Amino acid sequence: MGHITSRDAYKNLEDRINWFTQGAPVSDSLYHILQVLYTEKEAKWVAKLPVRPFTAKRAARIWNTTEARAEKFLEHLCGKALLVDSFHQGVRKFVMPPPMAGFIEFALMRTRGDIDQKYLSQLYYQYMNVEEDFVKDLFYATETKLGRVYVQEPVLTTENTLHILDYERASHIVEEAEYIGLGTCYCRHKMLHAGHPCEIDAPLDVCLTFGNVARSLAENGSYARLIDKAEAMDVLERSYAHNLVQIGENVRENPAFICNCCGCCCEALQAARKFSPMQPVATTNYLPEVEESRCVGCGKCAKACPIQAISMKEGEDGKKRAVIDTEICLGCGVCAHNCPAKALELKRRPVQVITPVNSTHRFVLQAIEKGTLQNLVFDNQAFANHRAMAAVFGTILKLPPLKQALASKQFKSIYLDRLLSSQLNRKKGE
Repeated sequence: MGHITSRDAYKNLEDRINWFTQGAPVSDSLYHILQVLYTEKEAKWVAKLPVRPFTAKRAARIWNTTEARAEKFLEHLCGKALLVDSFHQGVRKFVMPPPMAGFIEFALMRTRGDIDQKYLSQLYYQYMNVEEDFVKDLFYATETKLGRVYVQEPVLTTENTLHILDYERASHIVEEAEYIGLGTCYCRHKMLHAGHPCEIDAPLDVCLTFGNVARSLAENGSYARLIDKAEAMDVLERSYAHNLVQIGENVRENPAFICNCCGCCCEALQAARKFSPMQPVATTNYLPEVEESRCVGCGKCAKACPIQAISMKEGEDGKKRAVIDTEICLGCGVCAHNCPAKALELKRRPVQVITPVNSTHRFVLQAIEKGTLQNLVFDNQAFANHRAMAAVFGTILKLPPLKQALASKQFKSIYLDRLLSSQLNRKKGE
């Protein structure tokens, strides 16, 4: 009976995780991962928690316990980075982070002795690098991507520097952040324990988190260390020097993270290599162009490219030159950084990449594309509060007509239909 109860607890937690727009395909590997991260009691209680942020008072009602006991247990879960907390107008709220970027990564963002990190890393490797269903779902299930690439600013020309938008610059994200956290790179930490150490020996201490996520990870269990803007800029410089690609949350405002990624360890960059030409992340608005008269055919750009988008081909004159596969190029600028002849220059893409405004915008787009929009409004079979409904509906009203129609179909909501109809009539009257 005990075994059955335990199995039920973790199966219920799997169901709860897959209530997210971003879920985690069920497998034996995932089940064992959850066993490492959660005790049976933790799994049982977390499986009952809402998707949206909630107070200790609400958790107490769900768990049928006192508010004091509920808050103590919630703090314990924050200490294991299975929840993150936030404060708004003096009210403390908690939320379960998604699998990525979330509780899967947090478990390896510092060295810890309460879990077997080597065993966990081996499970992660099996789940993500061998089975692949999670990676395919994470990066290819929706047109709107979880992450996006930042261009390496030092390689931009003066003209491009004048025209680059603020949200396209990692340095701007650093400058605007209220809190900045620095932690261990989950990807390289995982691969090291799994027996596949980083091929370029890139630094581990380059994982940046921002805002409330950074504060919560730092204050609850030291999964990140709060740093100032100067140290964060140094992290970017060290990452540029090691040919790492900056991949952050795919939003314009207040991204929660920027990872500094190598092609040998990062799941996103490995997916770019393996499933080319499909893109796992949103690219920058730049593409490198080769000035053939300057190219000396050294091949340093091709060697440095994290996704193998550059090849060396022989021209009619018998000389080898770099050729860019623009269909798969991320526009990161690593190649230009490594060109000794300055034969590579980044140019703006002819068609600009659209970036969601904020996390709500991204969640709604991904939910529409995945057919799970109703999960953002209905939680545990209960209606959302008015503020959450307003945030979701407000985002939908700003979407193109096709996305609005899909949203309406998924909601099957008379209220939403009326909102969309009134908006259409207003536009006709303008």
